[in-house]
Amino acid sequence: MVTTYRPEKIHKIILKISGEILGGKAGNNFDIATINTLIDEIIAVKDMGYGIGLVIGGGNIFRGASELGDKLNRFTADNIGMLATIQNSLLLSELLRKRNHRTEIFSAIQISKVAKFYTPNRANTSLNEGKICFFCAGTGNPFFTTDTAAVLRAIELSADAVFKGTKVDGVYAADPAQHKDAEFLADVTFEEVIAKQLKVMDMTSFSLAREYNMPIKVFNITKKNNLKEAILNKEVGTFIHQ
Repeated sequence: MVTTYRPEKIHKIILKISGEILGGKAGNNFDIATINTLIDEIIAVKDMGYGIGLVIGGGNIFRGASELGDKLNRFTADNIGMLATIQNSLLLSELLRKRNHRTEIFSAIQISKVAKFYTPNRANTSLNEGKICFFCAGTGNPFFTTDTAAVLRAIELSADAVFKGTKVDGVYAADPAQHKDAEFLADVTFEEVIAKQLKVMDMTSFSLAREYNMPIKVFNITKKNNLKEAILNKEVGTFIHQ
């Protein structure tokens, strides 16, 4: 299928990546080589003139993904997850600053010693000043994922698209880990995702994107230079739209 994605329409993006990506192939909490590569890619996109905001997940460590997580109620687990997103944002922000790039961290919960409290006006001011902005602590509420936070921030800040960096090349008709011959879908509509029950994001975040016509591009963030390629090349990743 020929994709309807138009690179020339992209100027401001929200990049969503899971906290697990920072662990690299070995699955450690932090893999410095993986993180440095990610920093390189963010800088490359910023130097091309794009506005960029980042939403980094917490790795789902305490959302039933571990023996300890099973012992916690969802409210507590999600609060721990919010703190993990702040930790991840602090890490990447500091590494970007050491590379002489200005950053700002905005949190959806009050934690004034390490991050500014998020409001759209504050965030837009920082983006307009050319800063790379991090949006952490999700939406500030339990039961909502960082996917939802990424879509919400994109809508509030009038971004052109959400770019979701994953470990696979995009969206498939079936799970490629279980079905080696699964069809790759380069271009799909919101309606097709729902009809085919494709697992793009959780339903809350996806419904929000659909309602406010916020396009999503899903791509493989683990491939070198793929963030830039996903923005510039219509053939990279899966474009999801109205």
